[in-house]
Order: sequence, then structure tokens, then C-alpha cells
Amino acid sequence: MEMKNIRILLVDDHAIVRWGMSTLIEKKQGYLVCGEAATLAEAYEKVETLKPEIVLLDLKLPDGDGATGCRQIKKISPNTKIIVLTAFADDLLLLETIKAGADGYLLKNIDSKAILSAIENVAKGESILDPAMIGKVMNVVRGNSEMTEELTSQERNILDLIRLGKTNKEIAEELFIAEKTVRNYVSRIMRKINVSNRTEAAIYWSKQKSLK
Repeated sequence: MEMKNIRILLVDDHAIVRWGMSTLIEKKQGYLVCGEAATLAEAYEKVETLKPEIVLLDLKLPDGDGATGCRQIKKISPNTKIIVLTAFADDLLLLETIKAGADGYLLKNIDSKAILSAIENVAKGESILDPAMIGKVMNVVRGNSEMTEELTSQERNILDLIRLGKTNKEIAEELFIAEKTVRNYVSRIMRKINVSNRTEAAIYWSKQKSLK
């Protein structure tokens, strides 16, 4: 049976960037660029009609920013994953996009292999934060998360690996446990530290490490 392609919508006001991303993505089997948009208004229309699995969203567009875009896209299509891809690191706007529901946040200067890997992981339900951005987030996080239960040694090990951007599969291989077991651990960890996704967990744990 033929596998369904992961459909991706590109949202960037620079045509050359959209062309480059489209060329890169369509070289990877199983991924299809289903549409492009240069503004948030265009993006909303195409999300409504195309219902893409993933949106690659520029942080700043002529008619709004990434946080605004994330909120509206999630409202239109809650199951659509969003990766914010930007050329610069805006601390406050980064935090706002995470709060607004972004599933990934990457700098455009990362290599093509890392971009494809991020798309693949987000498609699997992972959350991705460029390692270079964790320190930026820590500068503006004010400790909204509080631990509700004590973490076990294994849970701390897993948080260390999440902080490094490891996927469930990579964590399972490193700790010699089943991937399903890792998923169960991650769910329990997020409940304990009162966060809603892996990105917030990585930020929380990085902050805890910095306080020690």
C-alpha cells in the first residue's frame, strides 16, 4: 500500500527562501510541499483549504509575527504542526511563539540535514527547539512551571537528553529501553513538572540546571 505523503505549507515573504526550502523538502521521499504563502493572510486561507500536516512559518511577515500566526493556524487546524524558521533570534517573540503552540523553532543557519530531521521529528509528534535557542529562552523565562512531584533518577536522565534535543528513539537507544517506555516516561515527566510539550520541558530543565 502506498504511504501518504506528509504535506507541508511554506510561509515566508521571500520567494527565494520558499524556493530553496521547497527544493530541499521535495528531495526527501514521503514529503510534499502542498502550497506556499507570502503573508499570514494567505497562510490562513491555505491552511483552511489544504489542511497541511506541517507549516514552516517565518517568524516575521509583512502582516504579523510568528506568535500571531501560530495561534490562528492552530485555531483553524488544531492538528497541523508548526515549525518556526527564522534568520534571527528574538528572545521575547520566541517565547511567545512557544506559548502560542509552535511545535518547533529553528534558526535558518542550520544545515539542510538538520532541517529535514526536524521536519521528520515534528511529523512524528516531537517538539524541536534549536539548541542554540535554549539559552535565549532562559533569559526571559520567569519560572512559571512548578514541580508537583519528585523526579526519579531515570526521569532526570531522560530530561537531560530531551534538553539536548534527543528524540524518543534516540533516548531509547541511549538508555537501552523501549521507545514506548520512553513515551510513557515523557508523559509522566510533563505531568510532574507541569508543562505541555517537550520544548517547555527542555526549557524548564535547562533553567533548573542553571540554578544548581
